[in-house]
Amino acid sequence: MPETVMTPSAFKHWRKSLGLSQKEAAEALGLKRRVVQYYEKGERDGDPVAIPRTVRLACWALMQGTTDYAGPVSGEGEAAARSRKDAGKDPEGGRGSRKKAKAARREGEAAGEGVADGADAPSPSVPEREPGAAPAPETPLPS
Repeated sequence: MPETVMTPSAFKHWRKSLGLSQKEAAEALGLKRRVVQYYEKGERDGDPVAIPRTVRLACWALMQGTTDYAGPVSGEGEAAARSRKDAGKDPEGGRGSRKKAKAARREGEAAGEGVADGADAPSPSVPEREPGAAPAPETPLPS
């Protein structure tokens, strides 16, 4: 992804649009006032100064009214991340449960038992049709 550049004038415009002094902007961004001055000037001792992505993102967050962030809210976000992380682990904490399940299916099929985990079994929430019966009418989706 190409790097987006925030110009010194855009940075100064951001600060003024929030009605912040250089000192207040520095405090809100966790910077020293002198760094805010460098960003607004676009240079330090004659060398160009780029505004880092973290500062640009913090400017955006402050524009949205976010003054602090403590991480994701407990609940669904963590549970989803945990499920992705735990995929492929067996209950004892080791890896390889997918391989074990696949091997068990193969053994069951070889013994004539069908699929061990029921993956090919019809879903209990979908009633089976009698052979030759007309399909159920489709219900239009709400728009």
